[in-house]
Amino acid sequence: MAGLHDGQPVLAAGESLERATSAMLLVHGRGASAEDILSTLSALIQPGWAFVAPQAANNAWYPYPFMEPLEMNQPWLDSALGWLGGLLGRIEGTVPAERVILLGFSQGACLSLEFAARNARRYGGLVGLSGALIGPDDTPRHYPGSLAGTPIFLGCSDVDPHIPAERVRDTAAVMGGLDGEVTMRFYPQMGHQVNQDELQFVADLMDLKKK
Repeated sequence: MAGLHDGQPVLAAGESLERATSAMLLVHGRGASAEDILSTLSALIQPGWAFVAPQAANNAWYPYPFMEPLEMNQPWLDSALGWLGGLLGRIEGTVPAERVILLGFSQGACLSLEFAARNARRYGGLVGLSGALIGPDDTPRHYPGSLAGTPIFLGCSDVDPHIPAERVRDTAAVMGGLDGEVTMRFYPQMGHQVNQDELQFVADLMDLKKK
């Protein structure tokens, strides 16, 4: 069970890792797939960028809602975090972390944010779309390390049925405390989805990585 996600498919688009100068690690949401998130972000594909999207076992990284006690989502959560770390290590074989953007949607955003907080260092960027740090409100957030100025974008509906706005604000505060450069945007009455403004922010962040 500890390796639940090990050996799952990893989809790729754009440049190969061997030729890429930058990379984006895309983490899909519950009930979705690697193919879904690649399709959603297909307009962002451009020369020089490798897009890597791992697939969760049974289309979910962990079984229960992200605000449940951490132990309820074990051992799936540890497996997912380890799988993400191993995949990032493979990417870093050719593309340094400073040029890798971690992007997740929904459950994938929660997982990406939790991974970056637990493994704080300089990344090319961190994008959490409709997500927040994992665990109940009283979860200790004493993460070691520093995000060292990593640009972070948190986008969410102000009435998201799965992600309370206050949890997004709390996440922004934690990431700022880890020396991340946080941009947070709430979208009035939006559903649980990705919008064009969020995609434009990611595109602008990618442009910065060209320099």
